[in-house]
Amino acid sequence: MGQSQMNQISVIGAGAMGSQIALVCAFSGFQVILQDIEESSLKRAEESLNYQMDRRIKKGKLTEEAVQTAFNRLTYTTSLEEAVESTDFVIEAIVEKVETKQQLFKKLDQLAPPHTILASNSSSIPSSYMAPATNRPKKVCNMHFFNPALVMELVEVVQGEHTSAETAELTVELTKQLNKTPILLKKEINGFVANRLLGKLMNEAIDLLENDIATAEEIDLAATKALNHPIGPFALIDLTGLDVHYHVRMERYYESGDEADKPAAIIKEKVERGELGKKAGKGFYTYSS
Repeated sequence: MGQSQMNQISVIGAGAMGSQIALVCAFSGFQVILQDIEESSLKRAEESLNYQMDRRIKKGKLTEEAVQTAFNRLTYTTSLEEAVESTDFVIEAIVEKVETKQQLFKKLDQLAPPHTILASNSSSIPSSYMAPATNRPKKVCNMHFFNPALVMELVEVVQGEHTSAETAELTVELTKQLNKTPILLKKEINGFVANRLLGKLMNEAIDLLENDIATAEEIDLAATKALNHPIGPFALIDLTGLDVHYHVRMERYYESGDEADKPAAIIKEKVERGELGKKAGKGFYTYSS
């Protein structure tokens, strides 16, 4: 399958990442199907995307015509079979749990056409964990977008040992067609590049907080005002979700067996209290509705 033959993209998982990835693809001219097992998740995704686009229209960043054209290319479904039965490229954006992803990739392999590439948007889990669940390991790779996908430019494409050069090349070219900037990793590593760097910063930030050296607000100010980061580490954890951070760290621990890779105690406590960040109204910060 050449790049010119790619017409339909399916995004599996209608959370903040999946929904925005779907709209990015629709803006780039693809027919897009966004699938989630929960009708309520699809409704929230549609409402969120409409809200975000309305704000951009009011600010003059986009025209109503451009937005409507993109939305006309985007459809929603709870049926996995309907989502992938005629698709050319799948982007998985579900929960960061290896077993759940493996089960999904097995179903995708059974339902999608033989030529379809199956990519994972996982922020840390290499696709070699999912590829054995399929009969098309050469067509499995990582395609990691960053949050918020509508804004962030970088996409990490990871070519595992199982991934063919053609699959990696097509994924890189698709990334460019989506007006994103790709980097191609030819060796798998948990967390890839950006999150390996970010993980070190977050570890230090949490250590400073837990040892009462500084508050979350002060640490974030140091990152934004001294290091010129666009957002501090605690505000970023709130944005992506403390539950996401927790699951990523647990998966890294399962792989390494290193206790240092486990999520910090403060993260675990907040997740247990339901303080999952911005989406829950409270994390390290409190948010109004």
